[in-house]
Amino acid sequence: MKKTAIGAMLIAALASNAMASELTVISFGGTSKKVQTDAFYRPFEKATGNKVLAGEYNGEMGMIKAMVDTKSVNWDVVQVEGPELLRGCDEGMFEQLAPALIGNPESFVPGTLSDCGAGLLVWSMAMAYNADKLKVAPTGWKDFWDTNKYPGKRGLRKGAKYTLEIALIADGVPHEDIYKVLSTREGVDRAFRKLDELKPHLQWWEAGAQPMQFLASGDVVMSTAFNGRVFSAQQEGANMQVVWNGSIYAIDSWAIPKGSKNKEIAEQFIEFALRPENQKIHTERLSYGSTNLKTVSLLDPKLAAQLNTAPQNLNSAVPMDNVFWVDNGEELEQRFNSWVAK
Repeated sequence: MKKTAIGAMLIAALASNAMASELTVISFGGTSKKVQTDAFYRPFEKATGNKVLAGEYNGEMGMIKAMVDTKSVNWDVVQVEGPELLRGCDEGMFEQLAPALIGNPESFVPGTLSDCGAGLLVWSMAMAYNADKLKVAPTGWKDFWDTNKYPGKRGLRKGAKYTLEIALIADGVPHEDIYKVLSTREGVDRAFRKLDELKPHLQWWEAGAQPMQFLASGDVVMSTAFNGRVFSAQQEGANMQVVWNGSIYAIDSWAIPKGSKNKEIAEQFIEFALRPENQKIHTERLSYGSTNLKTVSLLDPKLAAQLNTAPQNLNSAVPMDNVFWVDNGEELEQRFNSWVAK
């Protein structure tokens, strides 16, 4: 009986290995890729026997479109931002996902599950400052514009997205009306007029690491920044602080390129990556909010309170309107680039 049982186990193991697949998962690289390896890739390999081939890109949708159009898809799961997910889904670049395979929508941050994607993290564009260099803490974007009370340069991301929303908030537009106002010609003009006030005091950044560098050196007194970058600086001992009031948050999602040969395993991976125990590792290491609402109970309460998804932080934030930026992004970015060049 024992030999029979051992033989059955060996046969099952061999069959499992024979059915194992290689899953190519593409993310934005850097530190996040290293964390995703520990939080998602290795645990998934251990749990399923499938091999994860981790790659990275810079969000180039043209690469995915070329694969799909030529039916030469060799990526199985890819990390995409909200507007790109929406546009790619509309253009047939991503597989449709069945939410039931991922989980109960009520267990996730609103907007996590969509037709073609499942959110893996919540990130924010927020105001950051070096508390060693400011005696009085700023409280919102109006302070960002107050160069008399806070003399010095300000850091802003070089782009229309986030910048126009922030300008309108600084000009007194209620959070819930930002995209309503920005959808009008008058609203766009209003945002650029507000930016005109600050233009002589601006230092633009393009790479995510730059705001912390600018703040540390004293080149700027305040800056927009990705919240995960601020957390990393804090972990390294820098006295960087975040102002959550008026921050803008969005969700990065996993999506499956249309024509993936491993769609079923890709869906299994996405479901696995969104489990609270795996999201816990990801959140602890990067400090981007978890999309799974059950993750918070697994976290140290002190860390949970620092996250962008903590209720007191999220309540004063503005959700990114992906539809707005898909419909208006190209035109607004062109106008922004012209304004910067003047």
